[in-house]
Amino acid sequence: MVARNCFNYCYRFVSLFLFIFSISYFATHAYANDSVEAVIHPSVELKSYSRNSLRAVFGMRLKTWPNGMPVRVFVMPDDAALHTIFTKEKLNIFPYQLRAGWDKLIFSGTGQAPFLVRTEEEMRERISSTPGAIGYLKRANIDESIHVLNIE
Repeated sequence: MVARNCFNYCYRFVSLFLFIFSISYFATHAYANDSVEAVIHPSVELKSYSRNSLRAVFGMRLKTWPNGMPVRVFVMPDDAALHTIFTKEKLNIFPYQLRAGWDKLIFSGTGQAPFLVRTEEEMRERISSTPGAIGYLKRANIDESIHVLNIE
């Protein structure tokens, strides 16, 4: 009898856990407008870019676009949820790995950090007004003043 009660308790606990997990998963992935996209200023004139090249751009190792225009990288703070989602989903790295690369460039004197913005609105404004700019936004916040960069 005790074993049967233990089994029922465990079954209910696992069922509840799976139910909560599935609700949270679908709540975070259900809306296409919440997907994060790499965005560029129209002057960059690119439609798609490889993931490795995108990592080099956000790692501050690639300094010019194929058309010779200087790259201007805009990012949100390391603890911003959008920054974390972008680095994990689009760059396939963790935010701390990106930060470590920036710190290495800064402390060695061979590079500089990207430009920091605090909000998505500021990100959109800075990218749309800065030739050669790149950053990231939720799809719902993208307008005609900037272009989505498809990742290959």
